[in-house]
Amino acid sequence: MSFVRQARRLIAAGAITLVMSLTMALATTFAAFAQAPSSAPPASKAAPAANAPAMPTADQLLDRYVKAIGGREAWKKLTSRISTGTIDVPAMSVTGTIEMREKAPNKLVATISINGATFSQGYDGTVGWANDPQNGLREQTSSELAETKRDADFYHPLDLRQLYSNFKVTGIEKVNDRDAYVVEASSVDGGTDKMFFDVQTGLVLRITGQHHMPEGVTAFTEDLEDYREVDGIKLPFTVHQASADSTFSIQFTEVKHNVPIEDSDFSKPAVP
Repeated sequence: MSFVRQARRLIAAGAITLVMSLTMALATTFAAFAQAPSSAPPASKAAPAANAPAMPTADQLLDRYVKAIGGREAWKKLTSRISTGTIDVPAMSVTGTIEMREKAPNKLVATISINGATFSQGYDGTVGWANDPQNGLREQTSSELAETKRDADFYHPLDLRQLYSNFKVTGIEKVNDRDAYVVEASSVDGGTDKMFFDVQTGLVLRITGQHHMPEGVTAFTEDLEDYREVDGIKLPFTVHQASADSTFSIQFTEVKHNVPIEDSDFSKPAVP
């Protein structure tokens, strides 16, 4: 799940800087986008109590999730991942490409190209950085860095108990047409995410939380779909992400594991 989370953060950050840096070129389209109401999924509705199965514990849900995505043994056989795909921004009528490079235990770099602009973000195991046309190259600090560090964990689904300090099962809600157990997870940096686990499959259907960026904190809702098995593990190939500012869809088309990747690929680029 870490590659999806980092894609979501980069796309959210990219949307803000994209709007700022390309407004002159796409004024009409961007103005409509900026003023359009959010198309975030409607608030989840609680499932009828009479139909609700016995409530599991958070530990049971986490263990079931790991099993549903292939199990710890299958994940530990993997040490790197390159994911490529497309991103679609319906309100702006633009599409682009995305590439994610990950390496165990905690290195990641993501690149989005859209309308001739390139946005990149990375973590080399110590330093978190971002590079975009509006803000240029910068290092991350504070909550933004903590969030990047958490997302860069290659074995993120296996390490949820280490990445979050507390879990609480709050009930069952609807995610689209499916029942999901809702788990609130408190991060060590003080944030709170909600994870929605499919009652039937154990897979994560939705995540809600916050992005920490220089422009401020933004709440988001992220729906995960089209889980596919790749090299013994399951990953969501379709992601719909919505916030008050924007809505995106990510469609991953190819995922390769155990590809040689140099550590230098994750380092902050040299200043031009």
